[in-house]
Amino acid sequence: MSDAALTVPAARQGPGAIPQQIVDALDLVVARRTAGVMPGDRRAAGVGTGTELAQLRPYAPGDDVRHIDPAATARTGEPHVRVHVPERTLTTWIVLDVSASMAFGTADRLKADVAEGVALVTSRLAVRRAGRVGLMTFGAGKRTLLPPHASRRGWTAVRAALDGGVAPDGTHEPTALADALVHLRKVAGQPGLVVLISDLRDEEGWVTALRALRARHSVLVVETRDPREGALPAVGHLALVDPETGALFEVDTTSHRLRDEFARIEAAGRAEVARELRKLRVEHVVLSTGDDWLKELGRTLR
Repeated sequence: MSDAALTVPAARQGPGAIPQQIVDALDLVVARRTAGVMPGDRRAAGVGTGTELAQLRPYAPGDDVRHIDPAATARTGEPHVRVHVPERTLTTWIVLDVSASMAFGTADRLKADVAEGVALVTSRLAVRRAGRVGLMTFGAGKRTLLPPHASRRGWTAVRAALDGGVAPDGTHEPTALADALVHLRKVAGQPGLVVLISDLRDEEGWVTALRALRARHSVLVVETRDPREGALPAVGHLALVDPETGALFEVDTTSHRLRDEFARIEAAGRAEVARELRKLRVEHVVLSTGDDWLKELGRTLR
């Protein structure tokens, strides 16, 4: 796997303002819509401090006397202690696409800017209520993996990683997303929430990998798009470069047939992505560089 140095696109605008009141409104919405992995919904492994009883057993030297159960002690005539299931906080994993196609944008900002905003909001929500957030990037050769951290440390680590930019043109790896999801399944032991942020273009094998990840985790897929990816304007002859492969194409956009075929192929591709995600029963949000992405995120999840 070749490594591609990340670069910050010259046209990068950033995600724009992120009002705190909208983030607050999204807090419980995200948790509810992503299939209930909040603490208490699933039992954690082992025993520890918590509110759910795991077992009653005879007192042993070294046990905390505050855990002695009066009723069981009186009933048996022997000191018994209560052993509880530990509380488990929610761990959120952000899987972020930094491939070259994310540097595309013809409206208010680039797809990478929208992705950055979603990652920032997600990380803010993740560290609330003692939650933890981790980050994995893909699409630029060697993956970046930040282990989950709680509190401000976790949010700050994600924010610093987002300053890295995206991969240069011509560095596309078709299985980058699938490989990242397979790797995440190995390192994310406890059930949690996975937020995949990508344009989902020219990826191979990701459906199978996401299905395996979905068996253990709740998944939210945030797909980023740009208006010009769905419709080719009639502006004469154009020389276009595929950012993923670096291939050069020359086209005559005055051709109605060409524009119609372009729109048909694009619509079919996006419909296939949506169809696969419905089969997997994962939450799917589509955000455009031409819209208020934060309001759209909240509107869609509600």
